[in-house]
Amino acid sequence: MDVNSLNERTVAGATSGVRLENEVMDLSNALDEWHASIPKFLHDTTENLHHYASQGLGRMFVAVYLGYYHFGQLLFYQFLHANTVLSAQFYANKCKFFAESLCQIVYASHSIPNCDVQYTMVGHILVIASTVQIHTLLFSDNEMQIAAARQRLERNFQILSQLRNYWPTLDISFTRLQAFHKACRLSMDESFRLDQWMLRFLSEFAEPVDDKIMPGTSERVWSLENIGSSPGT
Repeated sequence: MDVNSLNERTVAGATSGVRLENEVMDLSNALDEWHASIPKFLHDTTENLHHYASQGLGRMFVAVYLGYYHFGQLLFYQFLHANTVLSAQFYANKCKFFAESLCQIVYASHSIPNCDVQYTMVGHILVIASTVQIHTLLFSDNEMQIAAARQRLERNFQILSQLRNYWPTLDISFTRLQAFHKACRLSMDESFRLDQWMLRFLSEFAEPVDDKIMPGTSERVWSLENIGSSPGT
């Protein structure tokens, strides 16, 4: 996939600066053009989801948007870390938008009959969306944003727990989230940097990840003792 390829080349140092921004812009435009090209009766709305659910197509409708939102959060994820390009803050906000939209359609799928998505990939993409919520908890100074991120994190944990009842292999998703949490405790500033460890975290969903080693760091005051129910700053 083009997004995964871009992240791999970024980690390898094969693209950066203006070249990186141009490549991100091209892929961002491709996502925007896809969404602009589909008719309104295919847009992600509650009404449309109810309509397709009534025809037995609710899960398929949700799956399409899970892919769209997931590749959006992957594309812009690296900009959560640092101002590597001029549009970094704009792209960071787009990452948050895609992650929030992904969460919302998963929640909607569980509230509307015949729409719930129960396959294992949902666990992986929810873990990534959850780390975006952790970023908001760590770095936002907006209390409304923090409260919303906390609610999403709690809801995601509940859904992951439900999915694990069907797919015990989703224990890997929990261990990956724990590894990310530990990385945040060791270094809030470095935990979102797109490096080889983060690339594995974002792409190798079926494999556990080792603890992120960051020489010279020490644990910060921030703690998330229970990712599912009581995050805080």
